[in-house]
Amino acid sequence: MNAAFGHCRRIGCDENGEPWAGHIDDNRRFHARFRAQDEDIDELGHVNNAVWVKWIQEVSVAHWLVAARVQDRDRFVAVVMRHEIDYRGNIAAGDEISAITWLDGAPRGARYQRSVAFLAADSRVIVSAHSRWALLDRASLKPVRILPEVSAPFLNHDEIRDCS
Repeated sequence: MNAAFGHCRRIGCDENGEPWAGHIDDNRRFHARFRAQDEDIDELGHVNNAVWVKWIQEVSVAHWLVAARVQDRDRFVAVVMRHEIDYRGNIAAGDEISAITWLDGAPRGARYQRSVAFLAADSRVIVSAHSRWALLDRASLKPVRILPEVSAPFLNHDEIRDCS
């Protein structure tokens, strides 16, 4: 899965080029875990805000890589247009956190909304994000209208009807 990226690690993948470990629940939400490393910690003693942005992108792209049809993963690439992040807490080096991401409703044109929630060990949401993404044709890098069959693996049944 990583051949097109040479020596660079692909976002949403581990160092071996495999999609980030996680699972998709019955509501089509993707769940993954992160552990804060020493290099993630800033002078305040907790995970730096830039690391949270990186983790948002990692879990979002991993969701795409795990849930999308093979032909869609090969043809399209998603890019961030906007992040809005709320910080309600933090973690320290060695702490583990759960991440859950999902699409907020049916796509509109080439755009879609995505949410990410990071939950502490006590299940409290300590960081949440709402992002706007766009789907691009990988060859031309131009936006493409998201067809219902492309978005279906990410949406619940009511949202799929909204795409039609």
